[in-house]
Amino acid sequence: MTTHATRPAEARETTEGTVYTVTGGDWDEFAAAVESADDERIVVNMGPQHPSTHGVLRLILEIDGETVTEARAGIGYLHTGIEKNLEYRTWSQGPTFVTRMDYLTPFFNEAAYCLGVEKLLGITDDIPDRASVIRVLLMELNRLSSHFVAIATGGMELGATTVMIYGFRDRELCLDIFELITGLRMNHAYIRPGGLAQDLPPGAVDALREFVKTMRKNLPEYDKLCTGNPVFKARLKDVGYLDLAGALALGATGPILRSAGLPHDLRKSDPYCGYETYDFEVPTTDTCDSYGRFLLRLEEMRQSLRIVEQCIDRLEPGPVMVADKKIAWPAQLALGPDGLGNSLDHIKNIMGTSMEALIHHFKLVTEGFRVPAGQVYTAVESAKGELGVHMVSDGGTRPYRVHFRDPSFTNLQSMAAMCEGGMVADVIVAVASIDPVMGGVDR
Repeated sequence: MTTHATRPAEARETTEGTVYTVTGGDWDEFAAAVESADDERIVVNMGPQHPSTHGVLRLILEIDGETVTEARAGIGYLHTGIEKNLEYRTWSQGPTFVTRMDYLTPFFNEAAYCLGVEKLLGITDDIPDRASVIRVLLMELNRLSSHFVAIATGGMELGATTVMIYGFRDRELCLDIFELITGLRMNHAYIRPGGLAQDLPPGAVDALREFVKTMRKNLPEYDKLCTGNPVFKARLKDVGYLDLAGALALGATGPILRSAGLPHDLRKSDPYCGYETYDFEVPTTDTCDSYGRFLLRLEEMRQSLRIVEQCIDRLEPGPVMVADKKIAWPAQLALGPDGLGNSLDHIKNIMGTSMEALIHHFKLVTEGFRVPAGQVYTAVESAKGELGVHMVSDGGTRPYRVHFRDPSFTNLQSMAAMCEGGMVADVIVAVASIDPVMGGVDR
């Protein structure tokens, strides 16, 4: 580099070749020249850092030294067309698609969809109590498993590998319960319009009680390891800052909104599935930062355990599907060891009882039921915030339109507000505290 502060190099020939002698100018002159130079700021593509952003979230950062001057999120790399696909499937086939959107919160996706269908059908009050209790049970277990991933992956990105090991260890226990109940570890399609695909299997209640006991022992370990840890605390405190005004302006919900001090939770403000009858608290912090969101998720897991215990105590014998045979997808179907399959006894019963029953079963499975024309918006409090679904029916056996308001998509908007003006290294912490899942963002 040649500036007015350096003199031209002098060349002289020697027996070993040309030798150049370069003499510099005064240091103050050189520093002043660099300072006055009109250099362009650097634009970098950052990531992937968070595991759920494996190549499908593009962070475009404009940096000045180590400071982020502008941050933008490039999305759309994981578009699956799920919402469009729903227009070509029967209402009963919907859960198989929506469970795959935010793949870390499948039960919330299924519940939001089914509550919308039931509202359009006008059968919300006809859902059996046992089905509602099991829905709440699974959603709260799903809140636990989702938060475990948020804390584990957040720790991993900071280099705190022990946090990651703890988080995934406990998530495995959640997935074991899911597998016991639904036959699958993810993409369950277990919550169906009108109720559930099937009842709890034998031994599920004992397994749930054992799970709660284990979690009561394991959860304090996160406090011991992280909460008071000066290194962990220093890395998260005042990073990813977003105050209440900013959160409301950007439509952020869930832990981001509650970390700004607002105790907004749809389970309290607009209850569904009988949440108003459960005893639990809505935790908040007033730090508005990544550390507050970490503390919140920990406390939310404790509250979820409280609800799970109440669900176990409420499990009274009864049906898990509405009585209306025109709607009820047969809940007597049994799962095989591979998580699939029909109950042969149920099929024999239908075929041996009457031709009408067989025809009706065939029509229900192949054509589906009709849903009265209309539109509805229903929302549930997902692990990441408000998960809403707007669905429109034209009176047919398939949805006319289904659109989800996924909290990961809305919350990701706050990335720029959290990161601009901060350090490059803090972008990782901020994105981890948002906990976006790109399956939900792109749908």
